[in-house]
Amino acid sequence: MAAEVAASSAPANGADVKQLDAMILENARISKSIYATTTPNSSGRKRLKLDPALASADPDINKAALSLRLHAEYSDVQELPEAIASKLPATAQRKKKPRAGGEEAPSQSEEQARKLIEGIPVSHNAGPGGSSALVLAKKSRNSAAAGSAAKGATSTPNQQRNEAQQMAMARRGDVLVQPQPDWHPPWKLMRVISGHLGWVRALAIEPDNKWFASGAGDRTIKIWDLASGALKLTLTGHISTVRGLAVSSRHPYMFSCGEDKMVKCWDLETNKVIRHYHGHLSGVYTLALHPTLDVLVTGGRDGVARVWDMRTRSNVHVLSGHTGTVSDLVCQEADPQVITGSLDSTVRMWDLAAGKTMGVLTHHKKGVRALATHPSEFTFASGSTGSIKQWKCPEGAFMQNFDGHNAIINTLSVNDQNVLFSGGDNGSMSFWDWKSGHRFQALDTTAQPGSLDAESGIMSSMFDLSGSRLICGEADKTIKIWKQDEDATPETHPLEWKPSFATRKF
Repeated sequence: MAAEVAASSAPANGADVKQLDAMILENARISKSIYATTTPNSSGRKRLKLDPALASADPDINKAALSLRLHAEYSDVQELPEAIASKLPATAQRKKKPRAGGEEAPSQSEEQARKLIEGIPVSHNAGPGGSSALVLAKKSRNSAAAGSAAKGATSTPNQQRNEAQQMAMARRGDVLVQPQPDWHPPWKLMRVISGHLGWVRALAIEPDNKWFASGAGDRTIKIWDLASGALKLTLTGHISTVRGLAVSSRHPYMFSCGEDKMVKCWDLETNKVIRHYHGHLSGVYTLALHPTLDVLVTGGRDGVARVWDMRTRSNVHVLSGHTGTVSDLVCQEADPQVITGSLDSTVRMWDLAAGKTMGVLTHHKKGVRALATHPSEFTFASGSTGSIKQWKCPEGAFMQNFDGHNAIINTLSVNDQNVLFSGGDNGSMSFWDWKSGHRFQALDTTAQPGSLDAESGIMSSMFDLSGSRLICGEADKTIKIWKQDEDATPETHPLEWKPSFATRKF
């Protein structure tokens, strides 16, 4: 060994390098012969196993190292435990066939491991004729159908029906298991409030649940008493339709936006405008307040959502990415803190700190006009023409469809009792169970006498803080308040629900 060290330390020429390579390979073979055996040594310790095809005269050290790692990591799991193997059918237990010399032939796993080490592609054909798994599954399905047809003469109609349902479920790989919906009492009209001279496009409720505000096409903001429906105050200042309202839960402020490009901050103690937020290039259609930060987010026809510092009026971020009008947006405490829906048929989730898009949801085929976040769950819903979809935060994973409301969805609202409301442009209303997506009530609103049939659209909606009152702003210039039927029971209004096996995944 000293001679080898001396030789390796000497100046290397071509002959010395070849001699050194030969020494390294020889040392590797010696190490393999010492440490790569499966028989216990004199001390009783079991050494690692090398592939016999590689342990004899293979000069490739990489293959030897791979073989060592494979057998070191997977030698303990090549065979099933006896408790599990005894429960498997006899066809699943692969026995090793003895060779002519009395030795056992290598199992399928050992053969695949050897091919993997040597770089030979492993064939995954499962049948004797080299058939793929898809062909086998098709054959087995056809044979099962033939078998069921053969014994159809002896089976009862109920058995035939059950077998047909099972085969239908096996054919459909995208069938969703529908949960049993909860029972909810039906909703009925409680009060109609008149006073606006234009479409009621915006609603907002104050934190104490005593009054609410409405904005309309008559350019005014009206404050109404929630209990009695009486008008308390009318605020003027916008020169075009008021499209968005929000009342702060931490400040005596109310914010409004409209088609006149204006975003205003109202002091509710003096009932006057104290701040303007300038920056939008066109009409401002929606706004929302962050629940914990002094931040206001607005969106409009210019296709961007702007983040404003509430007090300094500075434009913190311009959330650009949509190619169409930002029709609705919501804010929440956790990421994504801002979610926007646009008429470009997409929903975007934003990182508020970085001012960048976290994700884009492109499942809708038409423009997204409405968004709603659940008050206690980390989920939200989006609505477009004939399509309402439920999503899971923070990644925006698709959860389910709310199928059945075939109209332009202008507004969505959800309360903490898992009731989702959707209002259509044609006056249609739907109430859904948030968990299962079941529509338990569908009806049409009644337009105010004297108004046109085209003025039966529902433009805005909002649940009060208790979740027991639904406030709707409509195109007939009225505000309608709905409440749950207190006399309804599961016996008087039974749940009409049947599971559907044809639920679409997207």
